[in-house]
Amino acid sequence: MTNTTDFALICHKDDIPKKGSRRIQTVIGEIALFHTSDGSIFALKNECPHKKGPLSEGIVHGHSVTCPLHNWIINFETGEAQGSDSGCTPTLAVKLDKEGGVYLAMPEASEMDAVA
Repeated sequence: MTNTTDFALICHKDDIPKKGSRRIQTVIGEIALFHTSDGSIFALKNECPHKKGPLSEGIVHGHSVTCPLHNWIINFETGEAQGSDSGCTPTLAVKLDKEGGVYLAMPEASEMDAVA
């Protein structure tokens, strides 16, 4: 999503439940961190592109989350709605260190607005 190279330590991988999520407030708004069953960590703006449902409350499966409001499926890698649905949720880059620290790319708010 962005060329920003500034990453901030957000939490430890174990702070995010497997096949679940954790919400965090940032200067760019509410972000949902997701922990998949294969151990991957992803970050999305915590809004479905359809009706702004809270993706952090959705069901995590594979590398996707199902929105709790209207069952839209959002891909973690791209933020794109799947199937016949159309829309995109902004994604943020995540890095993990060897100790399990989760680092989140922190773009400027204006960068998030440009893709929202």
